[in-house]
Amino acid sequence: MLTLALPPGPLRLLCLGAHADDVEIGCGGTVLRLLSEHPASTCRWIVFSGSGERAREARESANRFLAASAERRVEVLALSDGRFPTALSEIKDTLECVKGEFTPDVTFTHYREDRHQDHRTVSDATWQTFRDHFILEYEIPKYDGDLGAPNCFVALAESTLKKKLSHLLDGFPSQRGRQWFSEETFRALMRLRGVESAAPEGYAEAFYGRRVRLAP
Repeated sequence: MLTLALPPGPLRLLCLGAHADDVEIGCGGTVLRLLSEHPASTCRWIVFSGSGERAREARESANRFLAASAERRVEVLALSDGRFPTALSEIKDTLECVKGEFTPDVTFTHYREDRHQDHRTVSDATWQTFRDHFILEYEIPKYDGDLGAPNCFVALAESTLKKKLSHLLDGFPSQRGRQWFSEETFRALMRLRGVESAAPEGYAEAFYGRRVRLAP
């Protein structure tokens, strides 16, 4: 296994999620780790679908995960859940505006082969917009059973794992009644990815890194 490191110093992170809680589930632990290891980092965090209670949860949760950032901007849009393919132009326009004023070192987006149409649309728009950037696609466990074989792993310390789970479970009370939204679900997936990547403390988040260029 090849171990790669991000450059030292502050980072610019772009976190994209179709729905409230997607970013937290998919890469919340990685964001927490990067912000702790790269002080003075900045972050743009966009949730494309959220209204009412869900929008409030999304904003509060994002700010909780980004508490260690030097500067952050959280946006929650109100696209219709389940209908993102019809809103592709609006999604692309949003991302083009971001690209015009913010150059991310790392962009987190959905897995391209995710079976949820909203997730796939956000992933496609990300790649169409940030063609020359470093993009990591995160995974979301769900009923569709579309988990694959990711090729990039970020090991998580037990303390980071616990912080992610605490923030996630406390941050979205509207989801507590859902059968899949549980500590067991999230911990199990991170444990599996930790086994696959031989993570020192046994846990990891996994991503798909489709285009990575090694520096000379």
